[in-house]
Amino acid sequence: MISVSEAIAQTLAQHVDAFFGLMGNGNAYFVDALERIGQPIIEVRHEVATVASADAYYRVSGKLAVATTTYGAGYTNTLTALAEAAQAGIPMILVVGDEPGTGRRPWDVDQRGLAESVGARFLTVTRADAVRVTGEALTVAWDERDPVILSIPYDIPAATYSGTETPQHELPAAAPKPSLNEAQTADIARQLLLADRPLILAGRGAKQARAELRALAAHLGAGVATSAPARGLFNVEQPSDTFLDLGVCGGFAAEQAAAEIHSADLVLVVGAGLNQFTRALGHAFSPQATLIQIDLKNEATHDSVTNFYSSDAALAATAILSHTRRLTNESHTATLEARREAASSYSKTNELTQRDPGQEVAPDGRLDPRGLMVQLNEALPRERTVIVDGGHFIGWPNTYLDLPDADHMVMVGTAFQSIGLGFPSAAGAVIGRPESLPVLFCGDGGGLMGIADAETFIRLTQRGVVVVINDGAYGAEVHQYVSKGLAERPVLIPDVNFAGMLEALGARSSTIRRHSDLADFERWLALDEDGVFVLDCRVSKDIVAPYMREFM
Repeated sequence: MISVSEAIAQTLAQHVDAFFGLMGNGNAYFVDALERIGQPIIEVRHEVATVASADAYYRVSGKLAVATTTYGAGYTNTLTALAEAAQAGIPMILVVGDEPGTGRRPWDVDQRGLAESVGARFLTVTRADAVRVTGEALTVAWDERDPVILSIPYDIPAATYSGTETPQHELPAAAPKPSLNEAQTADIARQLLLADRPLILAGRGAKQARAELRALAAHLGAGVATSAPARGLFNVEQPSDTFLDLGVCGGFAAEQAAAEIHSADLVLVVGAGLNQFTRALGHAFSPQATLIQIDLKNEATHDSVTNFYSSDAALAATAILSHTRRLTNESHTATLEARREAASSYSKTNELTQRDPGQEVAPDGRLDPRGLMVQLNEALPRERTVIVDGGHFIGWPNTYLDLPDADHMVMVGTAFQSIGLGFPSAAGAVIGRPESLPVLFCGDGGGLMGIADAETFIRLTQRGVVVVINDGAYGAEVHQYVSKGLAERPVLIPDVNFAGMLEALGARSSTIRRHSDLADFERWLALDEDGVFVLDCRVSKDIVAPYMREFM
């Protein structure tokens, strides 16, 4: 016989490799059950980190993770990360304790209501159905790409499991992926061929369609762009591919690239959610442009979409490429050749995606973040996974750092406009992609908010980097509100010594006030030493990231 907790743990362990958790009264037996089957939790230091770490783990590995916390306060502490995961479409399971069957206690809350309020699914186990409901949670998470809360009432974790299904049962076959029908495919192909300036915009959901989208763009001589997390998707691998790579779309786009994107008369959006950053608050695309969106969702993710099709990205891209080639005739040849020639010319100069390199020091005597990013981009090894917390500073790593591939820019928090999830999401990224150098960028505000899990990141990371953009302020609020005359004092932060603070947790560190202060860090990189290196960069708060001007 096994307990309810053991039944759940054994069922999950058939399909999940990573469990991020913090033990409390509500999940103690579940955590113990994991320990006993050789799947111990990866301990974090704040409950919000259980979900944020599991979220980041999926973003870099493509594999589902489990988070676990106790009931009540432990559960409510996860809600910010849960809301982010739901809005970003992240499949994961959060195993939590819950009120007993006898009724709610003073410290219990309506956990189902809270889950549903942020867009997460909620399932509760009983002694008889623990295995079946756990399997349902796995299926729902994968098929619907949503976070699922798996609730264990307080009076049954140690009780004997009484169901007939064994933890070794097979999950139902995955639901068939939706695809375009013949008429839909032909219509999209015709529109692409008839467009004067077509653009292909790819998001994280298009990762498996990269070859087909590259070939489609090359055939059309079309422009291509990506959402911020998908940067690197169109990195040139085949010299024969000729298309106009415009880099990132939206608020993070270079000025000339943004103008080119805005000039598109048709935008094929594949696997991108069209959030405020990708749309540049509605300014990224021409109001006259036709937006065709292809996504696994059941409906368009924004009301600006002209035509929406529910389909797997790779299936859709393969079909559209085939139809486009089939429909191409002599009347299209001259136009397509001219586009390809222009794309080739721009690609050689890379002029459309060039950025202002800035200076070493800003007028106020602190570092110019643009010049700092140029230095870091050159110093860091190419194989890097960049994790970015929320805040004004996200405009710098998102625009100045090169990425080796899609999903090498991890931004847990941007969908829900949260800050403080940088350290816990970096911990998840380390577990999900241990072979890549993790480079965490956080601001001083978000860094202080999530500082508990700085210990987690340092403990779990064999070799990593933390870059603190320390400007002594909540930069977004400075530029959005102080610039309009609102009080400055509430948004200022004293110069916190992150170098000293994180060194006390076991990291090596340098305070960076000039580019020459990077010398010790560059030696550490060259020697390929283990450990976490912290760069406490004293940056000017007066240099405004271009994307922020859209909010001012």
